[in-house]
Amino acid sequence: MNKSMWHIGVILMKKLVHCCIGYRVDWRKLLFVGVILTIFGIVFQMFILPYPLHMLFLSPPVKFSSYESLNGTIPLREALTEARAEQFQLVQVGPIVSVNSSIKLIESVPVEQMRTATPLRRNSTSRRRKKIKPEGNPKVLPPPPPRKTIPSHLQRYIWSLSPNEALAYAKKEIEHAPMVVDDPDLFTPLFQNVSVFKRSYELMEMILKVFIYRDGARPIFHQPHLRGIYASEGWFMRLMEANRQFVTRDPEKAHLFYLPYSARQLEMALYVPDSHDMKPLSIFLRDYVNMIAAKYPFWNRTHGSDHFLVACHDWGPYTVTEHEELCKNTIKALCNADQSEGIFVGGKDVSLPETTIRTPRKPLRNVGGNRVSQRPILAFFAGNMHGRVRPTLLKYWSDKDEDMKVYGPLPIRVSRKMSYVQHMKSSKYCICPMGHEVNSPRIVEAIYYECVPVIIADNFVLPFSEVLDWSAFSVVVAEKDIPKLKEILLAIPMRRYLKMQINVKMVQKHFLWNPRPIRYDLFHMILHSIWFSRLNQIQIPSS
Repeated sequence: MNKSMWHIGVILMKKLVHCCIGYRVDWRKLLFVGVILTIFGIVFQMFILPYPLHMLFLSPPVKFSSYESLNGTIPLREALTEARAEQFQLVQVGPIVSVNSSIKLIESVPVEQMRTATPLRRNSTSRRRKKIKPEGNPKVLPPPPPRKTIPSHLQRYIWSLSPNEALAYAKKEIEHAPMVVDDPDLFTPLFQNVSVFKRSYELMEMILKVFIYRDGARPIFHQPHLRGIYASEGWFMRLMEANRQFVTRDPEKAHLFYLPYSARQLEMALYVPDSHDMKPLSIFLRDYVNMIAAKYPFWNRTHGSDHFLVACHDWGPYTVTEHEELCKNTIKALCNADQSEGIFVGGKDVSLPETTIRTPRKPLRNVGGNRVSQRPILAFFAGNMHGRVRPTLLKYWSDKDEDMKVYGPLPIRVSRKMSYVQHMKSSKYCICPMGHEVNSPRIVEAIYYECVPVIIADNFVLPFSEVLDWSAFSVVVAEKDIPKLKEILLAIPMRRYLKMQINVKMVQKHFLWNPRPIRYDLFHMILHSIWFSRLNQIQIPSS
C-alpha cells in the first residue's frame, strides 16, 4: 500500500512541474492537484512518517536511552522523544526513599517521574507487585522484637520467689505431678515415670536460671572441644554459653552456677606426656575454685552445692580431688560415672553420655540403621584391647562362633568388605564393654545405629537412669557372665527383642546433639539431670 501511494505521488508531482514549466496553467487542474496533494500528505504522515511533519522539520527528536525507576534497576527499553514526553507531566524529584529502608534516605541521581493527570487507584494487582531490591548495600534492619506475652498468674508468682523458694515449689509440684496418659513428644515405655519427668521438665523450662562464670582464660575455659570421644563436654559448653532461655547475667536470680572448664583442654594444656601425674591438673582446678570463692559470695553460701561442672575425659573425676568441697558438694556431670571409686556420688552426680563426634559441622551424620530383617549378625564388637573386660571378651568369643563377630581392632580384610559402622547397622546386638574406665562411646553409637546395646561394665551408672528405664532398650550383662553371653542373648524372645529395637529408635532423639537445641534432646536431657539433682538437695519443710 505504501509503494502504490508513493508512485501516485511521484506522478502527480511530475504533472505539477510540467504545468508550471510549460506555463499551461489551468486553475481547475491546479485545484484538483492541490486537493490530491493534501490528501496524500495526510496519508503519508499517518502511515509512513514516525513523527509529525512540524516536528520533523522544526526540531530534531531527543532520545532518552533509559529511564531510571525508583531504585534504578528497571531499564525502559523504548526511546522517548521530546514530543512523546510532553504528553506526561514531568516532575523533578530529589533524593528517593529506598523501598526497603525506613531509617534514612538513599541518595540517588534525580530522575523524571512520570505521573498522569488522574491519580492512580490502588487495586489488588498493585499489592501483588514484587518488591524491588535497591542497588548497593543498604542498611539491613533487624527483625522487629517479638511481642512480649503477658505472664500468667503462675509465672508472676514464681518470679516473685527467691531461688531456693522456687526450687522448693518445683519439688513439691513434682511430687504431685498429674498423670500423663499419652504425650505425643514422649514415648512412655522408655521412662520409669513419664509423669514425673514431664512435670519436672516443664518446671525446668519455667524456672531454671544458670549463671556462668566469665572468669578463666582459654583454652582451658570457654573453649569447647567439639570433636572425638570427649566431645560431650565441649558441645554442652558451647550450647550452654549460647543459650538465652536458661542463662542469666544476674547471679542473684540463679539456681545453678556453671564452672565452664574443659577436662580435655586441661589435659592437653597441663599434662606432661608419660608422667602419669595428674596432680598438676587438680591443683590448677583447686586454685580456680579458691579464686571464685574469694571473688564472689556464691560459692561460700552453699559450699559449692549449687555449682556444677561437665567433664567427659576419663580423668574428669581425678581433677577435682584436691578441693574437698568441689569433690564432695559440687554436682559433677561425668562420663566416667564409676560408683566404686568414691568420687562419683550416686543421686547427686550426673552420668554424662559419651558421644563420638567425627564431624562437628554434621554431628548427626550416619544416624539411623537397617531394618531387623537386614541384621544377620547376632552380636558385634571391635575395638582396642585395654581395661579388664575386653581381653576376657576376646578370650571367649573371638573366632569362636559365626554369630558372634568379636574382634580386637577391626581387621583390614574384614573392613574391606564391611566397615565398622556397617557392622553395627547389620547387627541385632552391639556389645559395649568398658575400656580403661567404665564408660564407653559405643553405647550411644549403638543407639545412633539402632542396634540394641549390650553393656558390660560393673559399677557403671547409666546416663539419665533417674528418669530412663534402660531395661526397655538395652541389655546389661555382668562381667562374670561374659562366658554365657550368647546364651543370654538367645534367651531373649524375638517379641521382646523387637520391642527393644523399636525403643532404641524412640530413645534416639534424647541422645542427639543438635546445632540448635530442641526440646528433649541431649543438651536438655543433661541439663534436666543437673536440675533434678539440685532438686534432690532441697529439703521441704513439713509445714
